[in-house]
Amino acid sequence: MASLRNVLTAVVLVALLASYPTAAPKYSDWSTPVNLGAAINSPFNDQGPAISKDGLSLYLNSGRPGGFGGADIWVSQRASLEAPWDSPINLGGIVNTEANESTPALSRDEHCLFFNSNTIGGLNDIWASCRQHTHDDFGWQTPVNLGEGVNSAFNDQGAGYFENDEGGAPLLFFGSDRPGGPGLNDIYVSQLLPNGSFGPPSLVAELSSPADDLRPSVRFDGLEVFFFSSRPSSRPGSLDSDLWTATRETVFDVWSNIENVPVVNSSANDIHPYIAPDRRTLYFASNRAGGFGLQDLYFTTRTRQHP
Repeated sequence: MASLRNVLTAVVLVALLASYPTAAPKYSDWSTPVNLGAAINSPFNDQGPAISKDGLSLYLNSGRPGGFGGADIWVSQRASLEAPWDSPINLGGIVNTEANESTPALSRDEHCLFFNSNTIGGLNDIWASCRQHTHDDFGWQTPVNLGEGVNSAFNDQGAGYFENDEGGAPLLFFGSDRPGGPGLNDIYVSQLLPNGSFGPPSLVAELSSPADDLRPSVRFDGLEVFFFSSRPSSRPGSLDSDLWTATRETVFDVWSNIENVPVVNSSANDIHPYIAPDRRTLYFASNRAGGFGLQDLYFTTRTRQHP
């Protein structure tokens, strides 16, 4: 736990409450989603995308052959934003095990990688691995379990790490089916403490419903969140999940304007959203028609309009 504690403690910010100083940016609608192609996707489940700040490394979990377990974490690289993606490479036996490792997410400084693993008791816990060099996609050190401030005797999964100069201490958002929430899986948040551990989680009530609500991905300014949910949508009676979004005026407000993500969702299962650091690209997984496997990775873009 020491390495994770040292890295995360170094980025804990003084929690001085203040209004967010600038107006929230406005964006266009999302574009029609594009499949990331055969270089990324396989005939198996390819899910849990996470993109690096420079846009040159794409992390994912996949059940494709060549791994250590049922699902492993892989990374694909490209030479530039215009270059094609290389075939994903397994992160190796330090991160991956004979169990399932899935749903990677990067910290804002990219020194830490959060992910699920069900190595204990068959239930998912959230783990983290850290690295010294942020451009070394294979420099991840031995993962550590995030402990009882995050994990419980139930499924805890789909972490999203939020750290912002205006937002006080860093926060870990995640999904859990622990008792106490309104639904099957609900969204919780835990604050990083000065000692490097995470404090007791709180239910994010406004993002949780009687259905499944999972994999929250918070935009780096803290004013927009994406998640997937099986709550009723424009497809009454469907058991598939859609991508949803919510916004807020400042990082200290509750989430509001919760809506189904227009244009992006399909009649199939759309899951695992991840908002890129550029705030204009959204990655996700879907089993919609026309893909290469059981679940494929897609992306959609938008343009900034104001300010």
